[in-house]
Amino acid sequence: MGYPRLGGEGGRGGDVWFVAHERTTLKSIKDRYPQKRFVAGTGANSRFPNAGKSSLLSKVSHAKPQIADYAFTTIKPELGKIMYADYKQISVADLPGLIEGAHANKGMGHKFLKHIERTKQLLLVVDISGFQLSVKTRFRTAFETILLLTKELELYKEELLTKPALLAINKMDLPSSKDNLNELMKQLQNPQDFLHLLQEDVIPESTIKFKDVIPVSTYTGEGIEELKTCIRKSLDEEAEKENEDYRKKKLLLLRTSEEKQMNKG
Repeated sequence: MGYPRLGGEGGRGGDVWFVAHERTTLKSIKDRYPQKRFVAGTGANSRFPNAGKSSLLSKVSHAKPQIADYAFTTIKPELGKIMYADYKQISVADLPGLIEGAHANKGMGHKFLKHIERTKQLLLVVDISGFQLSVKTRFRTAFETILLLTKELELYKEELLTKPALLAINKMDLPSSKDNLNELMKQLQNPQDFLHLLQEDVIPESTIKFKDVIPVSTYTGEGIEELKTCIRKSLDEEAEKENEDYRKKKLLLLRTSEEKQMNKG
């Protein structure tokens, strides 16, 4: 895809296509060359464990991550590919859930946050019913969860908040999920109106602007196809924007060159 006629920027590199032989997989290559950089189209990350990231990855791709109903089942990034009818493929990375203080290297901290830098866009996965890790920790609503994740990303590297971002609201099959979703949407539309209700250390300097908010249920399959469509649409829009910026830059250089030639003449 490095060819300009295919939307790339020839000479500057691009996607590399492999034809696998003898049961070679992307995972086996990654394990063999751990220092090589693998860039995912979308990075799925939840603020807390048990938001359903691994289940979601298994629904949108052919990946088979470990899934269980206890916290932190994902202990390393899991890679999958979303396959589309026109043969387009998008890599997805399921990143282990963060804990508060990950930016300061609590938990596995930087070990996982660095993977977020490599993704082209973010996909936050949040449990609509909220989350409480243990009786000793505070209960966090879905809105607080989103703000806490934003805070951790901001404290680690503020530029991460400029990445295109989608929000998947999971577990819409649970009781009261529709009411909770309505409340969350109000909070997301006008977050400043609700910040005074929260602890100061939870509130980020800026909030993430989500391109799409997609309610899903990995249990019933609700919203899964819509989510796949949104992921594809978002990445295509960003690629077109990059190509347009590149075309404008090339055109400007061409015009500048022509003007210099005319001035010499």
